[in-house]
Amino acid sequence: MYENTTQNMLKFIENSPSPFHVIKNLSIVLDGEGFTKLDERNEWKLKKGGKYYVTRNGSSIISFKIPENDFEGFYMIASHSDSPSFKIKEDPEMEAAGCYVKLNVEKYGGMLCAPWFDRPLSVAGRLLVKEKNGIKSVLVNVDRDMVMLPSLAIHMNREANDGYKYNAQNDMLPIFGDENSKGRFMAQVAEAAGVKEKDILSTDLFLYNRVKSTFWGADNEYISSTKLDDLECCYGTFEGFLPAENDKNVIVHIVFDNEEVGSGTKQGAASTFLKDTLERINESLGRSRQQYHTALANSFMISADNAHAVHPNHVDKADPVNKPAMNKGVVIKYNANQKYTTDAISAAIFKDICDKAKVPYQTFTNRSDMAGGSTLGNISTTQVAVNTVDIGLAQLAMHSPYETAGAKDPEYLAKVSQEFYEYNVVIG
Repeated sequence: MYENTTQNMLKFIENSPSPFHVIKNLSIVLDGEGFTKLDERNEWKLKKGGKYYVTRNGSSIISFKIPENDFEGFYMIASHSDSPSFKIKEDPEMEAAGCYVKLNVEKYGGMLCAPWFDRPLSVAGRLLVKEKNGIKSVLVNVDRDMVMLPSLAIHMNREANDGYKYNAQNDMLPIFGDENSKGRFMAQVAEAAGVKEKDILSTDLFLYNRVKSTFWGADNEYISSTKLDDLECCYGTFEGFLPAENDKNVIVHIVFDNEEVGSGTKQGAASTFLKDTLERINESLGRSRQQYHTALANSFMISADNAHAVHPNHVDKADPVNKPAMNKGVVIKYNANQKYTTDAISAAIFKDICDKAKVPYQTFTNRSDMAGGSTLGNISTTQVAVNTVDIGLAQLAMHSPYETAGAKDPEYLAKVSQEFYEYNVVIG
């Protein structure tokens, strides 16, 4: 039943408070499934029939299965590990009003600011720690309610409900403690990580929402959680990847970091990470450069990043015709200006896959007078140019620290992902 898939997905999300934790948790599963971890710094010696994965920066991962026979192409699904949040700045403690210590943070990605107020928050990410023989990365999650962003009372801002423009430096700094907490933030982070504070050389730390995931609605038909965009797609496509087999194509599961800030990093969709990996697969198996290009011509990618459901209180914000709803199936996303990569060819192929998987699908376009965001697909194809379709699952409150989606949809995505990985595209 779909409930099991969705419950397991919510557990995965709760255990993944930062992109680094996402990749660690995926790696643990891959290790248990017999995948071999590769290192970009070493020569790869791959074998037909092998299962492998490689990470970059600890926040992006590419896992793949090679068929026993020579392959024809690459069948790929890409999602992303990051979500809008607040990054902890260097030397973050700030005294305030003589009786508080707050944390100096900056916005990461395009977020809804208001929902960050008045809910328990904490800190997670990675520490770079000095050791006797070098430097190691240590993940940390301060697994308790640690900080809070309190709202300004209505009595002090009578126009608060008439709209407010938040200033990230003045309005969005969370309280860490009273005056007695001065100098203790990094000590508490170090304690949670099991390291000595003096050995911490640098950090990548982010705030995250501590409110637990939940099922709700008249029939528990909805879910709410942090980071549904895009860990819902990350998890659902991974569930389809694990059992899939294809004797003609290399099947590839990709999770990039930094989509929310434009993907222009060494571990983002605009980087050479995917291109490097595919080229090394081809070369390690003794194939020629010519064979690599013919494989790309026979390849297909699904860019999986959530879509906007029609909002019950703002139906006017949706396209007059293409209005996806939660629990109604996978959403195919279109944009004339190629913010989404879907075209007639890739849409037809994906619709055929949905039909074979017996999974419903629906369509999304922005209003013609309203610009939308871009996704991984059009960025990734600048490095690896293949037929690509942009899809997602319908959700509300995108880029809030607590988002809402349909309880049935993760199972739909898992089913269609497995069907895709086992599919063989033939275009007449």
